[in-house]
Amino acid sequence: MIRIRLSTLLGERRWTQTHFAKLAGLRAATVNEYYNELVRNVSLETIDRMCKALGCQVGDLLVWEADKVEE
Repeated sequence: MIRIRLSTLLGERRWTQTHFAKLAGLRAATVNEYYNELVRNVSLETIDRMCKALGCQVGDLLVWEADKVEE
């Protein structure tokens, strides 16, 4: 499963979603969808803008976690 770490990264910086949306040049609704991991298809342009605003690499924003196996 791919996880979006936007909420963690914004929390570390103590940035609001609104502040980040302005920095990244994105709509607040778009940021909210990524923040809450509601997106199913990511936009490379959006990821690029987020990484530029955060000063991070894609691997800092998106991480892969193995699916948990239920017993």
